[in-house]
Amino acid sequence: MGSASLEILGLVLCLLGWLGLILACGLPMWQVTAFLDHNIVTAQITWKGLWMTCVVQSTGHMQCKVYESVLALSSEVQAARALTVGAALLALIALFVTLAGAQCTTCVAAGPAKARVALTGGALYVFCGLLALVPICWFANIVVREFYDPSVPLSQKYELGAALYIGWVASALLMCGGGLVCCGAWGCAGRPDFSFPVKYSAPRRPTASADYDKKNYV
Repeated sequence: MGSASLEILGLVLCLLGWLGLILACGLPMWQVTAFLDHNIVTAQITWKGLWMTCVVQSTGHMQCKVYESVLALSSEVQAARALTVGAALLALIALFVTLAGAQCTTCVAAGPAKARVALTGGALYVFCGLLALVPICWFANIVVREFYDPSVPLSQKYELGAALYIGWVASALLMCGGGLVCCGAWGCAGRPDFSFPVKYSAPRRPTASADYDKKNYV
């Protein structure tokens, strides 16, 4: 696979990971009520996220409430907010940097400098994936630890929500996509001309005898 194809494929994966990270950040399903009783009929289900908490009734009615005080939140929620939002903003910067250094664009002149710009964009995407992975794994560790803690009442036990799984997939896409972008840029770093090949041919001049002059093409 050519280096340009690697960059394009990596950029597509990074865009998907970026969208998944934004989705995971906004969804209120970081924690979901754990069903530990023998009775499977429950009156309500509680979802907890970074920005709001939602209660789903057995009738299908859902009511959500946004957290009013930031200082009243737990330290893990505050840290998860900062890290996920920071990773999403950094991924946006990485998008512009990668597009500037990509072989399919002309924002930067072809040469080693263009490859270094693309390499920087890929490295930023890898860092974004790692940055987003920290709050997700931290949050998951807290949920699992409290689930197996016998001192926590059954009514306050939660399970891993769908947003955490989406965040894991998004982090993997960001790191894999950034790695592909880096591989594509690294393959072109030592080449003086690594843009898309464009071939030009000079027009052939007709002579008086209606034959083409072939002196310049020998």
